[in-house]
Amino acid sequence: MSKEKFLTESELVNLASDFGKKLIPGDIVYLLGDLGAGKTTFVRALLKSLGVSGLIKSPTYTLVENYFINNKIFSHLDLYRLKDPSELENIGISDLVSNKHILLIEWPEQGRGFIPDPTYILELSHHSSDPNFRGFKYVK
Repeated sequence: MSKEKFLTESELVNLASDFGKKLIPGDIVYLLGDLGAGKTTFVRALLKSLGVSGLIKSPTYTLVENYFINNKIFSHLDLYRLKDPSELENIGISDLVSNKHILLIEWPEQGRGFIPDPTYILELSHHSSDPNFRGFKYVK
């Protein structure tokens, strides 16, 4: 576990870019943090740094968005609106895992019991007094 760092948005983008380069098929990343803490910003920066062009939609309503990058499949999941974790079976969570997608999961606590343990856990937070900074911590 690392100590929390406070980063500007551009520093967060750079960190996401570096982090994305080390991900391998089958990795599962939990992104923790309150609404607006920077989870989707982090994922967008990671995906853009790996070559995704165009709009990177938040999967808030679709639950999952897939991206094919350099022979890898990245699946961005936002489980905030999930009413019951068993709904993950309807979107094929077991296929995403068995096919070695790289899973980037926001609000993983909503999928408890239906998503595998993470390879990495990242926590993002609001700065208590400066909205231009985000807290970032590697939990695992």
